[in-house]
Amino acid sequence: MTLAIFDLDNTLLGGDSDHSWGDFLIGRGLVDAAEHKARNDQFYYQYQHGGLNMVDYVEFAVGPVKGMPRERRDALHRDFMRDYIEPMILPEAMQLLKSHRDRGDFCLIITATNRFITEPIALRLGVDALIATDLEMQDDCYTGRVQGIANFQAGKVRNLEQWLSDRANSGANALTIADSVFYSDSFNDLPLLERSSKAVAVDPDQTLLSIARERGWDVISLRGQKF
Repeated sequence: MTLAIFDLDNTLLGGDSDHSWGDFLIGRGLVDAAEHKARNDQFYYQYQHGGLNMVDYVEFAVGPVKGMPRERRDALHRDFMRDYIEPMILPEAMQLLKSHRDRGDFCLIITATNRFITEPIALRLGVDALIATDLEMQDDCYTGRVQGIANFQAGKVRNLEQWLSDRANSGANALTIADSVFYSDSFNDLPLLERSSKAVAVDPDQTLLSIARERGWDVISLRGQKF
């Protein structure tokens, strides 16, 4: 069984769920529109240039639902899925996932975006497991803080290694990074791309595209682009 690992935003999705969550909150009037958009765009710029502070960003992204009861959070997320995520789902991504499932591979999404936003998306895409940035909770409400290691850059490798160790200790079928393929669009994922036995750049940013070409990695598009 091969471990097929997928980044989520701008890889399996034709957009960024984290940034779109900010747009959704603005559209719902749950935040100050001008201020929230400016900060959301600034964080996204930092991400695109490799300088995002995930702890600060999670506090910002989760802040509007901090302390909100589960029923209200879930209702908001259902609307978010319908209005923002469903239009981002790429038919070619669904076909790629199916091709791995048909081969008997284990399909795992690993994403920097927090679990509140991504868990329903992972369920919708039908993957076997999700590793995301986990959120601290108290009394079934989010505190706005990260729990554990933010799942970003080298943090993805550390969290994946811990997940694999926990899985092995539970007696489940063994999976290893040494027998894995990792699909990503972003140079932020270089630590895990370099560890995987096969790295695939998917609709990559310019930095990752250049590195992929230098190293002979596969470059594919799920959006019909030519590279």
